[in-house]
Amino acid sequence: MSNTEDQRIYYPPGGLLIWIILTIELVTFIPALIAFFVYRADQTDQFASSASKLSLTIGTVNTVILITGGWLMAEALRYLRSERAEKAQLFLWLGTVSGLAFLGLKGYEYWNKLSQGFGLEHDDFFSMYWMITGFHYLHVLVGTGLLIVAALGIRRGSYNSDSHEDVETIGVFWHMCDLIWILVFPAIYILARGGA
Repeated sequence: MSNTEDQRIYYPPGGLLIWIILTIELVTFIPALIAFFVYRADQTDQFASSASKLSLTIGTVNTVILITGGWLMAEALRYLRSERAEKAQLFLWLGTVSGLAFLGLKGYEYWNKLSQGFGLEHDDFFSMYWMITGFHYLHVLVGTGLLIVAALGIRRGSYNSDSHEDVETIGVFWHMCDLIWILVFPAIYILARGGA
């Protein structure tokens, strides 16, 4: 086994620390979703009624936006590794736009729910909705900021085909935002609407 292969085992994409952080994140989100379903099992009708107040269209569009953003990040890293820094930078800026689009649309949804009186204290469904999606929102906000940092780093020449570990780390974090949303969206927007 070569030294490079050895390093890839002990230092996965983005480095070991980011994977430890991601594990901690998943250990936070998964119990939150389990708690969501425990509460739902006790209050099926109330959860179904409250979940029906959410816009399935907004949730679906935001899912497409985040998945597209994940693809853009992957392409940016692929271009950076193949010495096409300008193309990598373009894809990172497009990824940033996807992050801003998600944040803007989710912000509109938040404003809409608050204006209708569906705040944190409205009922157990909305308490869980605000806590879970709000925590995810903060992750996307941080991830979008990191995409900007990566794009500016490429422009300055800090990252290239030989030095892109930080961009890999940002990519892993960004993909975690996708993964968590792929768990959150069906749980809160679709499954909560169903009957017992």
